[in-house]
Amino acid sequence: MSSPEPVMSQSAEKLSFSGDPARSLLIVDDDTVFRQRLARAMEKRGFDVVSVGSVTQGMDIARNHPPAFAVLDLRLADGSGLDVVEAVRKASADCRIVMLTGYGNIATAVAAVKAGAIDYLSKPTDADAVERALLADGRSLPVPPENPMSADRVRWEHINRVFEQCDRNVSETARRLKMHRRTLQRILAKHAPKDNETGEG
Repeated sequence: MSSPEPVMSQSAEKLSFSGDPARSLLIVDDDTVFRQRLARAMEKRGFDVVSVGSVTQGMDIARNHPPAFAVLDLRLADGSGLDVVEAVRKASADCRIVMLTGYGNIATAVAAVKAGAIDYLSKPTDADAVERALLADGRSLPVPPENPMSADRVRWEHINRVFEQCDRNVSETARRLKMHRRTLQRILAKHAPKDNETGEG
């Protein structure tokens, strides 16, 4: 009873680019509803979109049809989106790659940028944010988010970013942040603050 819907959704998604190569966009995300919605929205914005739901498919498209742009989910059912980043980079060094990550997943986001992504966005996100990230020229600031992270959350994210950049070396991270080592260890041991918390209670 459930087989017709997957067949329809697969057949609706093309597996090669057919328009302007300069607007070719590869989307890799295993959330079918989100992927198809984003693909339709990006097509309306003038992109030639190929969207797939696995690392294997994403790497295959990257090798055989190198895109100008790519939006890749970091965690996929069959592996890591970082593998797709590597395949895209080898096939198209100038491709502008944006990674989609779980909210606040700063450690893996840093890894994505190191691998070759130009930016990362926390999920859930929308087509407007994706387009801004893909086309950002490095000069203009994006529109601020409706629900920005709290100051405590930003601080926690920054500390964890530096920690990852220091290869998870506590002493080196504490030195760079000019922070006592024990204070840093306590922060790293805690879960990320919720955005509705002020940190004052």
